Amino acid sequence: MKRNFLKFMLSAAAVAFICNCGEDMLVGTNGKSTPIVTQISYLYNDGGTNYLIDANGFVTSENGDTVGVADIQGGLIVAIDGTIIAENVDFNSLDIIEPTYITSPAWVLSADKNYVIYPGTGYVTDGAGTIVGKMIFDTDPVTGAMLTTGTIYDGAGNPLFEDVDVNELPIHEPNVNVNPAPIPTISSSSADDPFVNPQPEPDPIPNPELSSDSQDPELSSNSVKPNSSASVKSSSSSAKSSSSAKSSSSVQSSSSAPKSSSSSGGTDNSKCPTIKTKGGRSGSGWATRYWDCCKPHCSWDQHAGGNHSRQCTNKGRTNDTNWGNGSVCDGGGSAMTCISQIPFTIDGCSDMAFAFAAVPASDGGSCGKCYQLTFTGKGKYKSDANTKALNGKKLIVMTTNVGTDVQQGQFDIMIPGGGVGIFNGCSSMGWGNQGAQYGGLLADCEGESKDLPSKVVTCLKNKCNSVFSNDSEAKKGCLFLAEWMHAAGNPMHNYTEVECPDVLKQKY
Repeated sequence: MKRNFLKFMLSAAAVAFICNCGEDMLVGTNGKSTPIVTQISYLYNDGGTNYLIDANGFVTSENGDTVGVADIQGGLIVAIDGTIIAENVDFNSLDIIEPTYITSPAWVLSADKNYVIYPGTGYVTDGAGTIVGKMIFDTDPVTGAMLTTGTIYDGAGNPLFEDVDVNELPIHEPNVNVNPAPIPTISSSSADDPFVNPQPEPDPIPNPELSSDSQDPELSSNSVKPNSSASVKSSSSSAKSSSSAKSSSSVQSSSSAPKSSSSSGGTDNSKCPTIKTKGGRSGSGWATRYWDCCKPHCSWDQHAGGNHSRQCTNKGRTNDTNWGNGSVCDGGGSAMTCISQIPFTIDGCSDMAFAFAAVPASDGGSCGKCYQLTFTGKGKYKSDANTKALNGKKLIVMTTNVGTDVQQGQFDIMIPGGGVGIFNGCSSMGWGNQGAQYGGLLADCEGESKDLPSKVVTCLKNKCNSVFSNDSEAKKGCLFLAEWMHAAGNPMHNYTEVECPDVLKQKY
């Protein structure tokens, strides 16, 4: 389709202006693929040299250098030094290049159009900045370390591109400043998603970049290659290679174990188990949340290292030891999250709780490891009465899963109603609406209650009771977030690796 552009009158003033702004108009190209521009542009080829002309007549090379100006109405392209590049150009016959907005350093895959892949989150946007999918990176079958290859899925979990290797994609710097304020981190299905609740004006383009601490392969100029090996696929992809098809499983706890409860009651800590540090990883970070019902990463043979996390069938109620059973998120499998792995407390231990979680895929070999999270009373993006109520509380988590979009210091806690993320295996559970895809019921409540702490808590309790009215165990897990965690969104913590307590090992 052809477009009529504004007439541009060639002048010395225009030449002076263009000399100072060319690099903002073009960041780079993907070999012979679609150039990266920030506004609709004509593509003119002269003897193998490509020129890009925007609506105002500014002319840039594919490398982003300003090279001249154009009189679109008159069909004239002139270099800055006055040399005529082309005459009698029929602009109506030229190809049109659509804009590609890049809000932070990212890989660009050029296929039917440009796709921008953001490290740290794996989110994939089109040129307009709209999220169209997510890249899930493969993991090494022996070490569990994340590889540079992976599959791009759409929002419904269908593969768009398989065998994508980011080492073969060019890296582009930002060409638009979306929002100088920090953008909330998105875990696989947990953080308060800025795409569900768009950032305010002045700029409507969402920013998928979440942190400088990317957990994806390094963005390095040494990895830039001109073309992509990715190919379009229409078949479904196995969840065996997907580290974000998160899930977990459980066994019945022994009668000798402390009696568990879904939430805190009082301040009695006399019966808390002794937690011993191991001298392993430690640091600071934040907690997010998810529950997607999928088979856990740590129950696949190639990831478990002989230490399988249990999986279930029958709506998460029946233990399944067939490790070759596919995931409910894989289109045909029946293995899924065990509902008994909801977070819990034990009687006589009010300020300590227990849960299962996903850690960064880049950690590798983390299945079955445990960490103590000590909450600081602050939130990653905001501190309010709800985050402050967590101050000093400890959450002991055991790793059953990994996520390519989980960052260092981040623990993605398994909580029913926490958000399904890109993979949703919960459709057969008979539950109510799970809330925002990223952030779940709490994200919905924060929006509905305008972030008023007490109203958020009340809203979340009401939603837990309603959404899980036919599932008492899932309801307990959901209420854990409302009660023991005080409906705190993305609370900050200090973490350290610890020996796994029996109350968690019995449920792993």
